Amino acid sequence: MTTAALAPSQDTIDWCRKLIAHPSVSMTPNMALIEEVKAFLDGLGYETLVVRDDSNTKANLYATIGPAVNGGVILSGHSDVVPTEGQNWASDPYDIDIRDGKLYGRGSCDMKGFLACLLAKAETFKNADLRVPIHLAFTYDEEVGCLGVPSLVEAINNLPHKPAMCIVGEPTEMKVITQHKGKYSARAHFTGRSGHSSLPGEGVNAVEFASEFVVFLRKLGRQCRDEGPHDDEFTPNHTTFHTGVIKGGTQLNIIPQNCFVDFEFRNLPNDDRDALKARIFDYLDNTLTPEMRETYDDVGVEIEVISDMPGLATGDDEEVTKLVMALTGANTTGKVSFGTEAGVFSAMGDIPTVVCGPGNIEQAHKPDEFIELDQLGRCEVFLDKLLAVLVK
Repeated sequence: MTTAALAPSQDTIDWCRKLIAHPSVSMTPNMALIEEVKAFLDGLGYETLVVRDDSNTKANLYATIGPAVNGGVILSGHSDVVPTEGQNWASDPYDIDIRDGKLYGRGSCDMKGFLACLLAKAETFKNADLRVPIHLAFTYDEEVGCLGVPSLVEAINNLPHKPAMCIVGEPTEMKVITQHKGKYSARAHFTGRSGHSSLPGEGVNAVEFASEFVVFLRKLGRQCRDEGPHDDEFTPNHTTFHTGVIKGGTQLNIIPQNCFVDFEFRNLPNDDRDALKARIFDYLDNTLTPEMRETYDDVGVEIEVISDMPGLATGDDEEVTKLVMALTGANTTGKVSFGTEAGVFSAMGDIPTVVCGPGNIEQAHKPDEFIELDQLGRCEVFLDKLLAVLVK
């Protein structure tokens, strides 16, 4: 038996068009999008808070409607998208194209479709007799390591009233996700001593020491694969290590003075992140660096952290889990290997959080990214059901 497709409202379609028209690529300004959304919500009577970055060109937006009391729910999504450069699109990625029951456009799935649903329901939320508040959160630079959301959560922590729960609308096909992996990514800069390649003992080869570090990370990954911890509800079922970029040296007959290694690990929620980081730094500080400095003191390794995203592990007995399962009709919860801002809300804000939103993550980041119209319709129904339990 197939379920009849649900068509989204024209308001949702219109907001998809407006949001997708803003490029808002990660690491670039998103203020035009934030200002448009803020003006709309201000006009409805929402209480809005803008949390800007140091450059004053990017910002999070937090908008609240309803009574000024503890409790209520945050509905959150990121405003940034991945670039389109090098991708072959059949239509303009920054103008929606609807065909065959799908809405195409950059960010349609990840995750402006969800934000459009929120904005289409904003007036309905405003007109409801709420017993607890509804908070709408729009963040920046999620795609490059959840860089924007920590300042938003810090601001929420300083507000007089604390939300009871949070729903992050990443694309899960409206399935309830309660756990995801964490991610730590960094750049290791190996500084050696240059010299002629015919006299290797007179220099310190940064590329060779960086290569030893890459092998060490590979061994850590194999150890996690073989020894665990394991959780078969994740794919892969263990913590993973990955080296993505290595750059060093100038030409063959010069001992390379510099080498850069970009690496990451993605940990199971129950795997100790601090212990994993400690193993990396112990190897660098107590094995590689002393070897590098056997002759010269002005060589070594520096680590630049790119992102440090906690995992998510919300219990099935949490109120937010029970509520979202009831609203979606789900009998089970799920786990995913990709990271989201949910872990930040949970870890930094102590706000029980689940991930549940329209669309399929397999469509994200690709050329001709799309979201099925049915998914937008189902998200609207979900929001209507959520509102029904938040009114007096």
